[in-house]
Amino acid sequence: MSSPTRQGVRDDAVAAFRNRLARNARHWGKWARRRGCGAYRVYDRDLPEFPLAIDCYVPEDAALGLRVHLQEIDTGWEQTDGEHVAWVAAARAATAQALGLPEAAIAFKERRKRHGREQHSKTGAAGSDFIVVEAGLRFIVNLEAYLDTGLFLDHRALRAIVRERATGRRMLNLFAYTGSFTVYAAAGGATAADTVDLSNTYLDWAARNFAANGIDRQRFALIRADAMAWLELARAERRRYGLIVLDPPAFSNSKAMDGVLDIQRDHAALVGAARALLDAGGELYFSTNLRTFRLDPALARDPSCVDIAAQTLPGDFRDPRVHRAFRIGA
Repeated sequence: MSSPTRQGVRDDAVAAFRNRLARNARHWGKWARRRGCGAYRVYDRDLPEFPLAIDCYVPEDAALGLRVHLQEIDTGWEQTDGEHVAWVAAARAATAQALGLPEAAIAFKERRKRHGREQHSKTGAAGSDFIVVEAGLRFIVNLEAYLDTGLFLDHRALRAIVRERATGRRMLNLFAYTGSFTVYAAAGGATAADTVDLSNTYLDWAARNFAANGIDRQRFALIRADAMAWLELARAERRRYGLIVLDPPAFSNSKAMDGVLDIQRDHAALVGAARALLDAGGELYFSTNLRTFRLDPALARDPSCVDIAAQTLPGDFRDPRVHRAFRIGA
C-alpha cells in the first residue's frame, strides 16, 4: 500500500490553518495565563493538511518576546524536496502571521517516526537558553539545540501530582532528563531526592534548573548512571524512597549504557526494580510516550497499579495517546 501524497500548498488550506491557529492562540493563551503556564500547546494536528504541533513559550524576560516551537509530524506523506520546502515555508509564514511574530521567533523541527523521545538528539544549532515559569517554578529551555526543548509540556499535570504527593518524602527521579520532576518535588516539600540520568549534558541542565529555583544540592543529589544498573546498586545499598518517578525513553542504545533499552520489553523489570525501593505506603509514577505501549499483563492485574493517563493529560493536548501514566503502590 503506497503512502498518501500531500498535495501542493493551496491558498485556501493555508488560510484555514492560519485562521484556526489564530483562534486557538487566543483561547489557549488565556487558558495558560489563568494557570500560570509559561509554555503551552496552541495547535495539535488540528487540520489534516497541516500535521503540526505548535507550542508557545513565554520567556520570563518579557523583552525576549513570545517564542514558538513548530514541529512537523511525520504522517507518511510523500513529497519531493521542492514540495516539502514550499510547504514548510507556507507553514512558517502562516504561523508567524497568525501569532503576530517575526519568523525568526519560530524554531522549526521536522520529526520523523521514531522510538519515543530521543532526548539526547542534537540538531546542530546552538540555540539560546531562556527561562519560562510554570506554576511559580523556573525552567531553562532551548528551542533550537535539541530535538526536545528541556521541558516536556505533556507532563505538566503529572508534575503537579508529584508536587502534591512529595511532602515529607524522599524522592527518586529516574531517567530524569533536565530534572523538572525533582524541581516540583522540592517545591512540594520533599525532604531529599536523588536525580539519576546518564547524560552529563542533561544533568548539568538539571543543576541549572535547581539553581534557578534555589534548591539545596546537599539534599538533592544529581547522579550520572545507567538507571537499570544503578537500581541494582541502590537495592544493595538499601536505599528507600517514598516517591519514585520513572519516565524512561521508549528506546535507547546510548554508548554509555550496558545493552539496549526497549521500554515495551523492559518496563516490567524496570518497574519491579524501582518498586523494590519504595517505603511502605510509597508511590511509583511510571510514564511512557510509546504510542503502541501495552502494559505487562501481571502489572495490569495488580490492583495497586492504576492507569492515571486521563488525569495527567493537560487540557492543551488533544491527543490522548501523547503518553501513558500509571500510579503503582508499594
